[in-house]
Amino acid sequence: MPPPARTQLAEELLRRLAASLRSGQLYSKGHPLIARNLDGLGRAIEALHELAPSIVIGIVADEVIVDDLPIGGGGTLAPLVRRLRQIGIERIAIDRGVQPGEISALADFVASSAPDEASADNFPPLPHVRVGRVTLGERVDGGTADMAAFRRLYADAVQSAESLWDSAQTEQKPDATIGKTMVDGLAQAVSQNRTALMALTALREYDNYTFTHMVNVSILTMAQARSLGVDGPLLREFGLAALMHDIGKVKTPLEILTKPEALTTDEFAIMKRHTIDGAEILRATPDVPALAPVVAFEHHLRMDGSGYPEAVSRASLNLGTMLCSIADVYDAMRSQRLYQRSFPTDRILDVMRRNDGRQFDQHLVRRFAQLVGVYPVGNLVKLNTNEIAVVLNAHAPDPYRPHVRIVIDRHGSRVTQPIDVHLWEVQDEGDLAPAIVGPVDPAEVGIDPLTLL
Repeated sequence: MPPPARTQLAEELLRRLAASLRSGQLYSKGHPLIARNLDGLGRAIEALHELAPSIVIGIVADEVIVDDLPIGGGGTLAPLVRRLRQIGIERIAIDRGVQPGEISALADFVASSAPDEASADNFPPLPHVRVGRVTLGERVDGGTADMAAFRRLYADAVQSAESLWDSAQTEQKPDATIGKTMVDGLAQAVSQNRTALMALTALREYDNYTFTHMVNVSILTMAQARSLGVDGPLLREFGLAALMHDIGKVKTPLEILTKPEALTTDEFAIMKRHTIDGAEILRATPDVPALAPVVAFEHHLRMDGSGYPEAVSRASLNLGTMLCSIADVYDAMRSQRLYQRSFPTDRILDVMRRNDGRQFDQHLVRRFAQLVGVYPVGNLVKLNTNEIAVVLNAHAPDPYRPHVRIVIDRHGSRVTQPIDVHLWEVQDEGDLAPAIVGPVDPAEVGIDPLTLL
């Protein structure tokens, strides 16, 4: 349970924001009541910034969430929720160091913008305030519409990753605002339904491995962190650090970065430089959390001292580094590239356990295996009954026997009413439920499994 003081501060922040909206709509600029409400809003923001470096206000259905605290949305907050929806704002992030002028600009924008969902796109660039969409119009319970929202969120994140990369190449510093805005949305989605969002990381419909890898590692790192109880601003710091773990590759020659064959020894030596370059770039980038350059520098170091940068010794690795490293290796090995075929999850997990577990923290690897399962969520699988099913949830005690939904019967026909089966359960005859034979390529059966979650 969150400390009562934190909940009260969050409620006070929303009351002050709602009051600023009301006064901005009722009175002309310069009215004393507007100034009084803005002053109170500033104090409420400052009080919450004593507890965390960033505040994220999200609108999910008719409920307001401050970081991970659900506050509700009725009563005096209802006009605020309605107004934010009218102008297309579902998320407001306010960083520590925000100035009174920025708070005034936010309140004025909310009060005076035309009631159009595209209005949020015209929000002025401010150093410490960002607005955006959660894109999950309601709590996700499954279905085509919900997965379409997740697809939009993922596609937007991939585009943002490309913009982040471009800014690092042209300006020698990634645009931290773009990264934070993207991670704000992904972190909120991970907190609400990490299973569905993780399923999207297995998509193969995006061409550029570099940008999808950035997004996938961020999502998988936050999913692991969330399963360990990390939430709020710290969860977003983990996500932002993981997003930019490979940013040093902007300095890697393109012919090495995009080489279709395996690298030579000399080329690999140049590639390994990206850990040092990334740390240097992020240390020089304003508004990037201190964790980011640490993860960029350490993410190829291993628990036993192997890996690179070479001749670097660490008594222990940062938790953010270890989670990012697991996500990095997993996503790289499962991705089909010209010089490397993709590996199934059980093979990837075996690699992470090699050398008697000296390279990766085995507690974290076990937790990751329980999180993703041997057959990850969103995968189509064939059962020993000849039925085809989509994986709905991993089963932590036995990752080989997840919760599935049968969509094609043993005769090869689509079922009219999908059947959910817990493959770990014992059936009436005393035998276990059917077992998985192996994965199925969705293209072979003409099914988009994500619409079946």
